Amino acid sequence: MSGTTRALAFRGVGSTTAFKGKNGAKPARRVAPTTRAVATGPKGPLKKKGSNEEDKIEDMSSGSRGMFTTVDPEVRRIVPDAKGRVVVKVTYVVLESQYQSALSAAVKQINETNDKVCVEVVGYLLEELRNKDNLEALKKDVETSNIFIGSLIFIEELAEKIVEIVQPCREKLDACLIFPSMPQVMRLNKLGTFSMAQLGQSKSAIASFMRKKKESGGFEEGMLKLVRTLPKVLKYLPSDKAADARNFMNSLQYWLGGSTDNLENFLLMISKAYVPELKGVDLTVAEPEVFPDVGIWHPSAPVYYEDLKEYLNWYDTRKDIKFKADSPVIGLVLQRSHLVTGDHGHYDGMVMELEAKGARVVPIFAGGLDFSGPIEKFFFDPITKGAYVDTVLSLTGFALVGGPARQDHPKAIESLKKLNVPYMVTVPLSFQTTEEWKDSTLGLHPVQVALQVALPELDGGLEPMIFSGRDSKSGKSHTLEDRAAQIANRAIKWAALRKKTAAAKKLAITVFSFPPDKGNVGTAAYLNVFGSIYRVLQGLRRQGYNVGVLPSSEEELINSVLNDKEAQYASPDMNVAYRMPVNEYKKLCIYEEDLHENWGPPPGNLNTDGQNMLVYGKQFGNVFIGVQPTFGYEGDPMRLLFSKSASPHHGFAAYYTYLEHIFQADAVLHFGTHGSLEFMPGKQVGMAGVCYPDRLIGNIPNIYYYAANNPSEATIAKRRSYANTISYLTPPAENAGLYKGLKELKELISSYQTLKDSGRGPSIVNTIISTAITCNLDKDVKEIPTDPEADAADFDSDRRDLIVGKVYQKLMEIESRLLPCGLHVVGCPPSAEEAVATLVNIASIDREDEGIIALPGLLAMSIGRDIESIYRSNDAGNLEDVQLLQDITEACRACVRTFVSSAADPSGRVAAGALASVGKLFGSAAVALPWGDALKGTQFESTDVEKMRTLFDYLRFCLEQVVKDNELGALTEALEGQYVLPGPGGDPIRNPKVLPTGKNIHALDPQAIPTGAAVASAKVVVDRLIEREKNENGGKYPESIALVLWGTDNIKTYGESLAQVMLMVGVRPAPDALGRVNKLELISLEELGRPRIDVVVNCSGVFRDLFVNQMNLLDRAVKLAAEQENEPDEMNFVRKHAKEQAAELGLSVREAATRIFSNASGSYSSNVNLAVENSSWNDESQLQDMYLNRKSFAFNSDAPGAGMETKKELFESALSKVDVTFQNLDSSEISLTDVSHYFDSDPTKLVQGVRKDGKMPSSYIADTTTANAQVRSLSETMRLDSRTKLLNPKWYEGMMASGYEGTREIQKRLNNTLGWSATSGQVDNWVYEDANSTFMADPEMQKRLMESNPNSFRKMVANFLEANGRGYWETSEENIERLKQLYMEVEDRIEGVENGA
Repeated sequence: MSGTTRALAFRGVGSTTAFKGKNGAKPARRVAPTTRAVATGPKGPLKKKGSNEEDKIEDMSSGSRGMFTTVDPEVRRIVPDAKGRVVVKVTYVVLESQYQSALSAAVKQINETNDKVCVEVVGYLLEELRNKDNLEALKKDVETSNIFIGSLIFIEELAEKIVEIVQPCREKLDACLIFPSMPQVMRLNKLGTFSMAQLGQSKSAIASFMRKKKESGGFEEGMLKLVRTLPKVLKYLPSDKAADARNFMNSLQYWLGGSTDNLENFLLMISKAYVPELKGVDLTVAEPEVFPDVGIWHPSAPVYYEDLKEYLNWYDTRKDIKFKADSPVIGLVLQRSHLVTGDHGHYDGMVMELEAKGARVVPIFAGGLDFSGPIEKFFFDPITKGAYVDTVLSLTGFALVGGPARQDHPKAIESLKKLNVPYMVTVPLSFQTTEEWKDSTLGLHPVQVALQVALPELDGGLEPMIFSGRDSKSGKSHTLEDRAAQIANRAIKWAALRKKTAAAKKLAITVFSFPPDKGNVGTAAYLNVFGSIYRVLQGLRRQGYNVGVLPSSEEELINSVLNDKEAQYASPDMNVAYRMPVNEYKKLCIYEEDLHENWGPPPGNLNTDGQNMLVYGKQFGNVFIGVQPTFGYEGDPMRLLFSKSASPHHGFAAYYTYLEHIFQADAVLHFGTHGSLEFMPGKQVGMAGVCYPDRLIGNIPNIYYYAANNPSEATIAKRRSYANTISYLTPPAENAGLYKGLKELKELISSYQTLKDSGRGPSIVNTIISTAITCNLDKDVKEIPTDPEADAADFDSDRRDLIVGKVYQKLMEIESRLLPCGLHVVGCPPSAEEAVATLVNIASIDREDEGIIALPGLLAMSIGRDIESIYRSNDAGNLEDVQLLQDITEACRACVRTFVSSAADPSGRVAAGALASVGKLFGSAAVALPWGDALKGTQFESTDVEKMRTLFDYLRFCLEQVVKDNELGALTEALEGQYVLPGPGGDPIRNPKVLPTGKNIHALDPQAIPTGAAVASAKVVVDRLIEREKNENGGKYPESIALVLWGTDNIKTYGESLAQVMLMVGVRPAPDALGRVNKLELISLEELGRPRIDVVVNCSGVFRDLFVNQMNLLDRAVKLAAEQENEPDEMNFVRKHAKEQAAELGLSVREAATRIFSNASGSYSSNVNLAVENSSWNDESQLQDMYLNRKSFAFNSDAPGAGMETKKELFESALSKVDVTFQNLDSSEISLTDVSHYFDSDPTKLVQGVRKDGKMPSSYIADTTTANAQVRSLSETMRLDSRTKLLNPKWYEGMMASGYEGTREIQKRLNNTLGWSATSGQVDNWVYEDANSTFMADPEMQKRLMESNPNSFRKMVANFLEANGRGYWETSEENIERLKQLYMEVEDRIEGVENGA
């Protein structure tokens, strides 16, 4: 790919003469002249057939055939008129096309001017070899070639195919030259006696290079060192071997030089030295022309510059253009290979675009893989030593340090932080032609997404926009004018943030209102939005920003946006900041006509008064706080049924038109997770100018506060709305604790343990049983007798202990459940007490990489026990071990609480300064223990002190990270046009590197998952899931499991649920030679020990966007299982079902084994959540139709370029065989009722509807939020979730402390509970009954909810009435009447009717 070719751009080595010593070539066949016709243009898509995984080569198209590129390699074939000359045939395979033009020109020059030799050449781009016909053509070409050349073969499955083709011909070939590639391809190198296959085993420089492939920089950097060190090695080799090695070095120099002349001499040198027919023939070969390794290039400059001052001397005296004194300076990062091969038309265009808009440029290039040096050399002012450039714009599409194999992100970050300017990384099209990209719903090729979007994000790269295309015939790159113009505008806007004064800058803060309702303004996950905005405004005022007259409190701020105090009740509308006449809207919004298809002509019905478009919000000085409109179709059941999402409505377009053209924002700050902008229709990645997120954001720099635990959706915001995502902390977790009857039960159990052997034991057990039934625990603890006549006195002591042990185990599960309490305020660190639960959970995970044993494990070891055996015994209800685990839990908390208390300042907050006192605890063995006296006098007193110190040293680091919060600081950095440090998103408990917050969130290298550890964790869950279903289903294995894959979950767990799918079908993922997970191994039935379980996988839209390569892997895994012809049906349910479906639907078994589904490209969610949140559905069948319509788009690894193809019939057929539905919970911060995504993706009732027997499938949830992984039924999980959140005073009081927004959070949990009733029917009646008692039956609670957020309170009342009306909640008439009366009262109050209350 265009970015990838950095791998070839090494420093030229001092020249050596190629023709000293003996040739060393073997006798070769005479090359007969050929008279093959030259193809004149691309042919149509090529067909292919194939059956098994081993031979399967995926056709890839953005067209209907499914190949990514349909370019015919014949366009690169040149067949000479021999005229008696020796014909040398050369076949080459390269990753991308920039060598095509220069190589073709070199061949034509030889054929036109050389009277002794002529060259036949044909070239293939690596991706074209996914087409079987192209692969066959390559095979024939290699068999008849003299010379084979390969470069940058870094895609494993294609590298293997090349080896299969070239290896058998290697001895016959006169020469085989492989430049940096996978190791198995590198070993094909052969020049006379020179062979990497030979040298790779010895102690040579090449062997060293082959062995060090996994070091930073990988093969390319190793090759560079090889080039530099080989001349020293040559003198120790025999002369013939030295000559061959020198020829290899010269070949590398010619190739890296890349010019037509260099490539002409390269072909002549190799032909003369190694083609037998040319032995002794006098051919004139010039030395390699060596270009600078690093430097500054400009299309108008006469030379390359190797010094910034020299370049500026030329630049500032140019006659053709003049710049303003304060014009922004854009530093461009270029690929040297494009410059030396003459393929730089796309660079010329970008330079001209920037200069035409008034920006000065410093375009730098480098021959190695490390741009940190050239940045240091050319982007700093030689006089002031500060940054000379205002924005860095990389046109390589690549990580700053490293190539396609390995990267050094810490080194890149260090370099960029020192420079401290915005860093944009745009992408050239490499594997698709411009037309193919335009026609593709996917957008950018997935391999490019992995290498040239995901990896630069780890460096802190922003805005992965496509800037150049590729011509299908010449292979040359060209500028995409509309993309280049927008990139230039955006780069200049980022630069302007460095130049403008704070007082002059205009900031548009955008809040969300979802679902659309006045009670929902300022929606964001875990965030007190208005409290945070208030802090942000105060901070900006201190830094000199013009924020006008600030309200005196956050309540006043809320009211000013929602209107004045009375209007919170009296007006259905918010404050109108601007009325945009329709004519103005039409003039400023250039794409508004494209919205007519979905919404008719403006003004439409949304965000309008019938005459004008309405922009809601409030301006404070130069800061505008605006409310982003919603999708607009939430309340329309018919629109929700559409399989593809509608365009934004006119009100939505008018909002962003206002921000850019009327308010003229210098930057927009989207406040919290998340809005609708990034989820608007368009290509998945690498958007075109017609994609709606691109159109809407326009040229405004986008800063976006995103929850640190949601890297997947943050990544969508980065890629589709060009956001600089800044992480914020989720609220500190606390243990759920116990309340009411649950608390009473714990006290009863304590009494039983003391008195169980006395006469009172049985009567206490009877009380425990009746109290447990009152608390509805009998649904979870099957050992509780439900017979009212049962008497514990009739049970033996073991049975009594088991009942009490099981109840106790369930209580402790509830009590220790982590929940985020309250809502986070940006820039507000947690209190000491708030940090305890988080640190206890961090301490509860083994971390092998850091050499840390978890605290529960250390405590268990101190009494000679293994923590895993305690977990298992606890799960079984063994009373002694339930108590022991509780003792361990309490000891862990005591240790951490003692430790944290020493870091608290007088206010109870953890302060960075106070951590100094914690530091004193880590001096030497003589000082006090970090955990103080917490274990003194307990059974755990003899715990290993050294191992405990290692753990607590790590906890100290974690505590420091928590309080280092840079949430406000990072916003200021972004607004000042500085570089915001990147950092991973995820669960802070699993991965404390997520902390401190205030980082530019990125995901991970998508090719790195699933990791080995994730596969091991996945196996535990899969085994427990299958075992539980088998036990509950009369010993029968489930034949098919429907499950959901989420983007964020797989980032947090490094691919656990991805691995679960593979293990279910009995396939194991495997890494390639570079550690990238893209291979599969079939697990034998003997090793598996059970049948292969069929799957139906629903990938979220976000997972689809981030992990398309993993979807490819999953589809291949399922099809691999389905094609095991020798396995009996009863041991391979995948094949069994695929054969049935093949017969039923008239498909091949391979096609029928399609199991990987998602939304259409550019669409997200099943819309079931929107229908439930807005009560815009008639019956459950309508919800099921939404799911079927929107989630039935299949991924096909045999045609991955086709994007998601609708396969509704196949989807329905696969679901009809499902026995189990399954989802994963991996983080304590997000559970089933916290977000609507979980029920939105739940197919439980849908499966019942499509099964021929109408049977309800079993439904399970895996909970890996603690070290003791559990598989619970969905109904068990719903009960646990309700007890710990919605019905738990600790949780709802924590929420209510946040006022307006907290009340909305409570309503959201109730709404999501209703959603689960609709999709699964797994919510117990008592959940609604207890929620009604808690929130509706208590007049004082009613009043508090009403006063804090009347709109959300009205929605809560409506939720209860809807649950009853839809048959999900049976209750007394008295309750229903009270709710109806309450609804009318709230309605009257909101409408401003006084009722004398």
